[in-house]
Amino acid sequence: MLAQSIGTWALIVILASPGSAAEGDEPLPAGDQKIHCPECRREGLDVAQLHKNADRLYAQFKAKEAAVELLKILRAEPQNFEALAKLSRAYIDIGDSISESSTNWKERRLKEYRTAEDFARRAVKVDPNSTWGHFYVAASLGNIAVISPVPRQVELAGEIREALEKSIALDSGNGFAYHAYGVWHRKMAEIGQMSRMFASVLYGRSLPAGSMGESIEYLKKAITINPTVIISRLELARTHAALEEWPAARSLLSSIRNLPVRFSDDAKHKQKAEELLEEIKDR
Repeated sequence: MLAQSIGTWALIVILASPGSAAEGDEPLPAGDQKIHCPECRREGLDVAQLHKNADRLYAQFKAKEAAVELLKILRAEPQNFEALAKLSRAYIDIGDSISESSTNWKERRLKEYRTAEDFARRAVKVDPNSTWGHFYVAASLGNIAVISPVPRQVELAGEIREALEKSIALDSGNGFAYHAYGVWHRKMAEIGQMSRMFASVLYGRSLPAGSMGESIEYLKKAITINPTVIISRLELARTHAALEEWPAARSLLSSIRNLPVRFSDDAKHKQKAEELLEEIKDR
């Protein structure tokens, strides 16, 4: 019972990154910085072009192929921040693409998410003052938490919060970080006092507290920054529904219908919105 009750919080950051982005919708700055790489020139590599190739492939929802281009950059320039951060993002998507019906899917996903975590932490070391390194640390850890045993989930909760807070502090315009933190607050707030007590006793670590009010606040900020990101509206509707604020939830869910599909998971998110709207239509 404890595993079930605490396990529900673990979707903290799996929705932080809405999925692969369509052309022009990159949640990470795309190849606009000047890159100096003497090694690349000697090897005949055009780093700027490799970044463009990776961005194009990622926009086509080809995370594996994008990762190949980014790895070419790292072989010549191991400290390239942009490549490190985008590799973290790509490996999260690669992990997400592994079907739950496949053999050893949890172990295979965990391998990809840990690779994503490694690249994110390397990005933070290269540039600790960039929002994106910390954001992808949080995103990779959130995905690891989803498929980890309860003790590991408890262990990761605070670290995910810390990474998100750093990401937001470094860039108040990072709507994806606000989104993730809004979901984090709801999931943590939904954990009952009894489960918290057992977690403290069994695992020797207290769970951080969450707030429904802050969930609404952060998700609203995410929508203000990225008004057409479907998943942020869906998650805000879920928070309102958890508080039984039905008119606000229905209004948000209805607004999703006419939003454009920008990310690889948007069709699924639209379907989830319709299902939730049907469920609460008479409340």
